[in-house]
Amino acid sequence: MTELSYLAAVRESYDTVATSYAERVEDPAELDPLSRGMLAAFAELVRTARRGPVADLGCGPGKVTAHLAGLGVSAFGIDVSPKMVELARKAYPDLRFAVGSMTALEIGNDELGGILAYYSTHHTPPELLPVVFAEFHRALAPGGHLLLVGYVGDDELVRPTRAYGGHPVSYASHLLPPDRLAGLLDQAGLAVTARLVQAPDEGVKRTVASFLARKPE
Repeated sequence: MTELSYLAAVRESYDTVATSYAERVEDPAELDPLSRGMLAAFAELVRTARRGPVADLGCGPGKVTAHLAGLGVSAFGIDVSPKMVELARKAYPDLRFAVGSMTALEIGNDELGGILAYYSTHHTPPELLPVVFAEFHRALAPGGHLLLVGYVGDDELVRPTRAYGGHPVSYASHLLPPDRLAGLLDQAGLAVTARLVQAPDEGVKRTVASFLARKPE
């Protein structure tokens, strides 16, 4: 599969900001109670179902992957940015991290007990989200769970030129309405079992939506 141009922009941008991002991104233990609760609920669902390991897709420097491992989940991370993967491996040498894209996962059919996509799908152009969600469905075992978390909006396109300490970036963010994301998950065969929408507060400038979904058995 020929590499999509947006993936090259995402890779280059996150390679550029990786060190600053790792320094600035919040530790999962310091997140707000609702965000921590969704991660804990996902971890419990995966542990109970016992369908296989969890892939943290778009894992960045590995902090959330390590948090899941601390919750008793067999987790590994995948990121399109080699620099992010390098930082994750150094920070958490006991965990597995690999370079890869969620548009074409190097994972077998029905192999995963869970997928975490934590603020990692918003760079995907909306017309390609069905491809990504189809990959999620393919890789998840029947009865496996997905936790999708990210910023949402009213079909809003954001194109920053600098981020994380003023580093130049070239990616775009596509902020879709929660109902549209839920519909795309449903179309991919992933049944949404819970949805949480958090309004902006003092620490967060945009609305965040979390979706728990399940691949039917």
